[in-house]
Amino acid sequence: MAKTPQDILRMIKEENIELIDLKFIDLPGTWQHLTVHASLLDEDAFSAGVAFDGSSIRGWKGIQASDMAMVPDPDTAWIDPFYRHKTLSMICCIQEPRTGEWYDRCPRCIAGKAIEHLRSTGIADTAYFGPEPEFFIFDNVRYASDMSGSFYEVDSIEASWNSGREEEGGNLGYKLRNKEGYFPCAPADTLQDMRSEMLLTMSQLGLAVEKHHHEVATAGQNELGLKFGELMSVSDNVMIYKYVIRNVARKYGRSATFMPKPIWNDNGSGMHVHQSIWKDGQPLFFSEGSYADLSQTARWYIGGILKHAPAFLAFTNPTTNSYKRLVPGFEAPVNLVYSEGNRSAAVRIPLTGKNPRAKRLEFRSGDALSNPYLAFSAMLLAGLDGIQQQIDPGEGVDFDLFDASADQLAHIPTVPSDLNGALTALESDKDFLLQGGVFSEEFIDNWIAMKYEEVQQLRQRPHPYEFTMYYDA
Repeated sequence: MAKTPQDILRMIKEENIELIDLKFIDLPGTWQHLTVHASLLDEDAFSAGVAFDGSSIRGWKGIQASDMAMVPDPDTAWIDPFYRHKTLSMICCIQEPRTGEWYDRCPRCIAGKAIEHLRSTGIADTAYFGPEPEFFIFDNVRYASDMSGSFYEVDSIEASWNSGREEEGGNLGYKLRNKEGYFPCAPADTLQDMRSEMLLTMSQLGLAVEKHHHEVATAGQNELGLKFGELMSVSDNVMIYKYVIRNVARKYGRSATFMPKPIWNDNGSGMHVHQSIWKDGQPLFFSEGSYADLSQTARWYIGGILKHAPAFLAFTNPTTNSYKRLVPGFEAPVNLVYSEGNRSAAVRIPLTGKNPRAKRLEFRSGDALSNPYLAFSAMLLAGLDGIQQQIDPGEGVDFDLFDASADQLAHIPTVPSDLNGALTALESDKDFLLQGGVFSEEFIDNWIAMKYEEVQQLRQRPHPYEFTMYYDA
């Protein structure tokens, strides 16, 4: 049941809560926060917000127009388990305090507009998303980059490269071979208790959780399962998921990262996203007897996803590191086709039997460095455009893409090979994002400029492996 501001104020009083932590998401997808004394929070704060200076937030306002307000959502209230003093956390949208309008660069506000646009089309009234963020846990992380040089080093007691290392108490040899980290039991899997604590902490915070397990890579790759939800609430849940994982890992003296490709020559971390749309409580993606039991609406939605993927990858795969994962040979979902079984297809249709309510598609190319509010909104708009334009996705591709001939592969489009390619695609294909005023031209231009700066930063720096290849050439 939805909470009201009065419910929150009553809880604060009854539980003697003195501190309120207001969290909001910046453009790249990182939580920022402000902690206020409970006496500063009154009923008006849930409509007028709490004032702050937005000039230091990445990609937001200049100092000449920096006054902003955080408006807490009472439905997101939870007691933060990582603070020493009892603190109530709430997730906020950002408002222009002088006009009362929602800030057009606030990712959570954009997600709200995406939901409004979906309903305005008459196609559906609810969009469900089921993300599967993967991550690495390392025992030690070191990196530096300056004018004199650069390096990075990650380590995990589980990693295959430590099979010959001298270890305190003796090296017991339980290491995971490359690409053999999927579902091993203890003692090879050293992270069971940590993952359990992560999952149970999320459950205590009100998230609907499902499972946890070790993932494929040799060094501490993991996944925890969240239940699907509506676009806004599941975006909030992804942020809580990441927050819990990082803080529980730190409690254990470890470090968690959602970088897609922190380790060379092993599997990277993605964020597969299951999605479906419903109207009046009824699913719209099922039609028995067709390919994968997909309805025509679902096929058109897939058509929009496949057509616009090169552009919206600028949101679902928003870093230079994202494209080091999207290379053939690692179950990488690089092929812009759909399939019942191919895990290297960008869109997979999961096995759901004959259950109309479970029928969905899974977009497999994205990763968890994405801002979930922006990524889910962009995918929804692509799918809606596919339905409105009746974009035919072609036939499902069920042959082995890894063993496909050059002639077969020549007819299969692929995702951009780098972030610059995705930004170029976004620049030329952005009209679908402008529908309903969800994204604005100004927002997209600002995003491209911000991300292009990241491209330039990497372009300008010598890479350590270039010394291996070229120093004595």
